[in-house]
Amino acid sequence: MSIPYNKHMRDERLPILGNNIRAERMRKRLSQEKLSELTNISKDSLLKIENGRQTPSAFIVFDIANALEIPMEELFKNVPNL
Repeated sequence: MSIPYNKHMRDERLPILGNNIRAERMRKRLSQEKLSELTNISKDSLLKIENGRQTPSAFIVFDIANALEIPMEELFKNVPNL
């Protein structure tokens, strides 16, 4: 049995992921510009991801976690399951 898609749930998860990315970036004392350089993500895209306005691919999240030198799972803490 599949779980029905819930757009509201998706939308509320993105800001949590974005906040986790921002918090880890700030904890590591990296600017958005520096993290953008380390991950090959445009600064505009990184800003949108951190603000929960853009859904990053799994590869982007993986690259961000690697640049922050943390396990990828850390970026998903407190993100609810569907």
